[in-house]
Amino acid sequence: MARRKLRKDELDLWRKVTDQAERLHPTRPQPPLPAPKPRTKAVIPREPMTIEQFDLGQAAKPAPARHNLKPSMAEQLRTSSVQMDRKAFTRMKRGKLKPEARLDLHGMRQDRAHPALVQFILSSQAGGRRLVLVITGKGKRSADHGPIPTPRGVLKHQVPQWLSMSPLSQAVLQISAAHVSHGGEGAYYVYLRRTR
Repeated sequence: MARRKLRKDELDLWRKVTDQAERLHPTRPQPPLPAPKPRTKAVIPREPMTIEQFDLGQAAKPAPARHNLKPSMAEQLRTSSVQMDRKAFTRMKRGKLKPEARLDLHGMRQDRAHPALVQFILSSQAGGRRLVLVITGKGKRSADHGPIPTPRGVLKHQVPQWLSMSPLSQAVLQISAAHVSHGGEGAYYVYLRRTR
């Protein structure tokens, strides 16, 4: 830490104290105190202050991206390529095509829902149906907000995965979220392949 310089009044007080004090070593010469440096203020001419033009938030950093390691099931279905006839797909998404059969999985657990889905899809394909509706429900919101996020609605997330796995993958041509008139977020259209 640098030592600060003494002010004039502090130097005067110090001299008074040293004049009255008795020296321990009278033979040693006393070092002279430094003379205070005169303070001169340099007058700097002031220029008129100018404020640079700025836009609000120009130096702000962009918001960090959310850490979503796996896209939601709705996002995966939305970005998946269309495997069926595009005109029929557009009509299906708008709710213009009427499902030929429907399966309601509300209130079922996974151990009952999976076999029911397999039986429904395979029997629908064997019966010559093309468009079926699988109702999963939107799912309940859980109060658990732990470090690992859990998706809302177990069946809502499991049904598209089951449909893309064997033995159902050979029967399913296209999976899409249902139109609002047929259940919206809580249901899926399943477009089946023709049996040959």
